[in-house]
Parts: sequence; C-alpha cells; structure tokens
Amino acid sequence: MNRITPEHLSRAAWVYVRQSTPGQVRHNHESQGRQYALRDRARHLGWRQVVVVDDDLGHSGGGTARPGYDRLLAAVCRSDVGVVLSLEASRLARNGREWHTLIDYCGLVGCLLADESSVYDPRLPDDRLLLGMKGTMSEMELSMLRHRSEEALRRKARRGELFMTVAVGYVRVGRDEVAVDPDRRVQEAIALVFRKFAEFGSVRQVHLWLRHEGIELPAAAYDQSQRRTVWKLPVYNTVHHLLTNPIYAGAYAFGRTGSRTYLEDGRKRVVRGLRRARSEWEVLIRDHHDGYITWAEYERNQQLIADNANYHGATVRGAVRKGEALLAGLLRCGHCGRSLHVTYPGKGGNTVRYQCQGGHINHGTERCISFGGLRVDRAVGEAVLRVLGPLGIDAALHAIEERQRASGEVLRQAELALEAARFEERRARRQYDAVDPDNRLVAGELERRWNERLESVRQQEEVVSERFASREHEALSGEEREEYLALGADLDRVWHHEGATPESRKRILRALLVEVVANVEGDQIKLRLHWRGGDHTELTVRKNRSGRHRWTTDVETGDLIRELARLMPDRSIASFLNRAGKRTGKSNPWTEARVRSFRTYRRIAVYRDGERQEREELTLQEAAERLGVSKMTVLRQIRRGAIPARQACKGAPWVISVHALERAQLPELASERGPVTAGPRQRTLEI
Repeated sequence: MNRITPEHLSRAAWVYVRQSTPGQVRHNHESQGRQYALRDRARHLGWRQVVVVDDDLGHSGGGTARPGYDRLLAAVCRSDVGVVLSLEASRLARNGREWHTLIDYCGLVGCLLADESSVYDPRLPDDRLLLGMKGTMSEMELSMLRHRSEEALRRKARRGELFMTVAVGYVRVGRDEVAVDPDRRVQEAIALVFRKFAEFGSVRQVHLWLRHEGIELPAAAYDQSQRRTVWKLPVYNTVHHLLTNPIYAGAYAFGRTGSRTYLEDGRKRVVRGLRRARSEWEVLIRDHHDGYITWAEYERNQQLIADNANYHGATVRGAVRKGEALLAGLLRCGHCGRSLHVTYPGKGGNTVRYQCQGGHINHGTERCISFGGLRVDRAVGEAVLRVLGPLGIDAALHAIEERQRASGEVLRQAELALEAARFEERRARRQYDAVDPDNRLVAGELERRWNERLESVRQQEEVVSERFASREHEALSGEEREEYLALGADLDRVWHHEGATPESRKRILRALLVEVVANVEGDQIKLRLHWRGGDHTELTVRKNRSGRHRWTTDVETGDLIRELARLMPDRSIASFLNRAGKRTGKSNPWTEARVRSFRTYRRIAVYRDGERQEREELTLQEAAERLGVSKMTVLRQIRRGAIPARQACKGAPWVISVHALERAQLPELASERGPVTAGPRQRTLEI
C-alpha cells in the first residue's frame, strides 16, 4: 500500500538530525552520516524539497530545550511538512509523552513519519499502533540502558574506584587510583591555602590575601582531551572548592550533588549540581588516599565555613565583621533561645548594644532583653585573659614563628614560579635549537615563544627580588623580638594595645568560646560562657542605671561641680577642675563651655555675684579680715575644729558661715606664739 500521495509530495520533507552530546558529535561520525543520508531517502521517495534540521546536534532529548525540534513541530502544525524522517524514534523523542504528541499532530494535518526502512501514516490504526509500540520500546530500551550504566557506576563508586575527573593537586594512577601531584609547586600552593584558612578563618579573607600577594593557584585545562596544569590568580569559587572538597582530606566521596526535575512552560526541566548534605552522600570512604589535611581538620573547616554564613539558621554565628561588639554572633538569649542582635545607637554610632529582637521581628512581640555591651564585653574579655594568661609566652613564640613563616611563604611561592618559568624557557630554547634554520616559518614562531618565556623569567625574577627585599625589611629585630615576648608575658597589655583590632579580639573569643547565654534579672546580667571542650563559666555584670553610659562624667566630679557652682563662676570652676586633674566623660579637659553644658543638662543654677553674701558665707580671706588675723591663723583654727567650715575637696575654697564664726570659742589669736607646725626640735624665738 502506497501511503505517499501527491498532497504529501507538494509539501517539504523534513529530516531531523540529533546527537545527544558534543562528544558524540565530534567522534560518532557514523551515526551522524546515517542521519544525513536520510536526505537521499527523501528524494528517492519522491520529494524534491528537503529541509534538514540539525540545530539540536549536541543537545540531549531528556528535558533540555531543543530549538530544532520546536521549529519542526511548529512547521508540522502549519501543514508545511509532508514527511518527517528520523533514524529512529529516540532521535525525535526520549519519552512517550513527546512521541505521542508528535504522532497526534502528524495525524491531524496528514503528515507522514519515515525511517530508514518504512513509511508510516499516523491516521491509519495499524501504523499508529506500530508507531506507538516503537516509541514504547525505544523508551524502555533507553531506560534499561540508563539503569545498567548508572548501577555499574554506583558499584564502582562503592569500591572507591570511580573517577570522572581528578581534582587539581592529584593525578590519576592507573585507572582506579589517584595520588598527590608530584609537582612541588602544586603541592605547596594547595597546602598554603589550607594554612591561610587556619590563620584567617574566612574563605573571603584567604581569597583577598592570595590576590593581594599575587599568588597564583593551579587549575586544570583540557586540550583535545589532554589535561594540563595552568596557573592563574584565584577567584572566590576556586578557594571555596579547595576548602570544601573532601578529596583533599584523603576521603573518597560520591553523590555529593543531585538533580531536581520540574515543569516549566509545559516542559520538563532538570537542574543538576544541587549540593546534598553529608548524610545524603551515596559513598564516603575515609583514609582512601593521601590527603593535604586530616579528616578532623576538614570537619573543623566545614564547621567554620558554616558558622561564617550569615542568616543561615538560628545556630549560625556569622562571619567576623567590623565593629566594636566583641560578642557579636556569640550571645544567645537565655529566655527565648534566639541569637542577640547588635545595634550601634548614639549620635556617632560609637556605642554597642545587644538586643533580642527575634520575637519582635517575626511575631511583633516585645523584645526579650536589651543591655549595653561595654561592661559585658569587658567582663568576658577579662575571663578570656584569665584563661589565656599561662599561655602568653607560648603564644608570643608562635606569633614570632608565624610572622617569619608568613614572609617566607610568599617568597617560596615566587621562587617556585620562577623555577617553573625557567623550565618553560629551557624547553622553548631546546625546541628552537632543534628546528631546521632554513625552515623560517617554524623557526620564527619558536623564536617568538622563546622570547615570551624569557620575558616571563625576567618578570618572575623581579618579583622574587621584591619579595626577598620585603622579607628582609619585615624580619624581626632583637628589640621587636623582646617586645613580642614582653607582650606575651602581659596579655592584658596585648588585649588593650592600640594595634589590637576588634576583629583580632573577636577571632580569639571565637577560638575559645562556643557561645555565651545571657539572662537579665533586675539590674544584673547573668552570663554563662560555654567554652570549647565543654566547660562553663558564670559571670554577673551589673547594668548601668538609666542615663548612665560610657561617656558619663563620674559622680565625684559631678558632685564637685554642683558644690562649686554655688561659690564661683563657670570659668573659675573649669580652671579649678583642670588643676585638680579632673576630666570630662570623654577624657577631655574642662572649659567654660563644657561646665556650662554640664550645669544646663543637670539644671544647676549659675553663680550670681553676691549670692554667697546673701547666704552669709565667708571665704578664708574674708574670715581672716573679720578677725584681724592672717589666713594661716584661721586655717589652723579650722583644722583644730575651733571654727566650723566645709570644703568640697582638697584644694577647693573653704566656706565659713558668719553665724558659726561668731559663735566659735576662740582663744586670744593675736597673742598666739609658737611655730605653725609642731616639731620636737623646733624652738620659739623670743623677741
């Protein structure tokens, strides 16, 4: 039965060509040739107009967008296609839904389907049944092949022998094993990343340090399936991959990522590369091969990276940030269990305050607790210093060693890069020497490569010279070494040293403390310090009274100003306070304006001329003039208790009441003789 009619021949014949992967496109030329040969079959069947759709070469049919197939389906719906030729059903569709959709559309518009051997009319029941069976058998065959290959890969992975690719820093040994890359430059560069992460505790900081120092990391490049190592400045993802890949801890892991399937615009979409939790990994074999770090170090690194991820769970501490709050990320509310937030209120944002705002933000309820951070930070810092005190000298020696090693690491990387550049230069020279001089085309290219390698060597030599000079400049002198040891013996001075940043203090706290639980009871803050290792310490810190803060003038100075304001004007008060060594809350000297501001804020009246006379109060000079004696004589009587008087503080003016002076029982002051001060060897001069 001839299914081809003149109506079919009046339309175009469409040949659909597809291969699933770019590798098949490059290497499986036989299958590609068979599909293109369908053009000749279309002409043999009688079609003059043949359209080849090969837009989907290298595209998988499993849920991936296929522009060529979409164009074919649109042409079928427009009745522009008389026959669709394909090698087999799996080329057109990978599942029954897409296959039967194509059959339905072809049946509606009268389009034929053909392969290498037969022509099918979807409108005929027998042909439709046969096409449906072909699609079902193709789908089943693909499923079985996929299941067999995946199960074979899993069995090999369970033995720790499956390696699709090998991470940078390792090389394949045979077919089923890996070993550390024998290149010393590769080894030391990767080991440097892990050492710097142990020092900085942050992936971002390691990345910035590597970029700042100009240290390149190895990367894998492929040329015609041949792997080679290239060197380039790292990006953040490169450093993160090195620190999170368990292969560098000597472990074999399989199934660390998965896929997710969903529908979008009526099509199946597959997202691959989704990271799984460690408990969901299919295979994890520890001590599988030699690693750059131990498994314990790897787990510690993962915990630190997880803690640095801000806003990733209630138990995450967050990365160390700028700011004066030393306990940011460590404090937890003892009432509701939420982490405490840090705020910087005040005019210049220079004060620290811890608040439990989780309930307020999430549910609109009242805040649990809130308190200032100055006293709490000081109390926790003192507790940490008490623990670290016996380790001060060891820490100083370690700091000296780390400083010397840090400068040496940068120089070492530059020396290894120079050695690699010299090797490339020698190889380029050997290639140039081996070429026939008469072959100028080849010789010219090799000469250019040799010149490039020479220039690279020159640049690396300059880098080595600069870093060597920098290391000599940064070398510790004898005095600096003694200063380090002195600081190690006095950790309190180190903690408050001007060179100690809040970030460094925070890292010390996080190295020792897991968290700090805070409860507020009345005017007291109860703190429970959870140390690494399981020990606990309880501290009690008294809250500031209302209106008190770190910049508040001390009570003694405030009372003194209040007393002096009744005796002298603001200018005289400022002079007296400065002579007495008193300072403002911010440790500034007193001025007339500052005294006036202090009085105004506390509603202390200003001194008026004649105010003291209205209260009938005398100074020392006025009392002496009234009695007709010297000031020293009056002062002696005050010290003896004969004349009642008061003084705000030592050095302040004496205040004597007129009535008290009149009631005082005084001896004959004018006839007093004898020394002002008593002394056993002092005699009276009789005149």
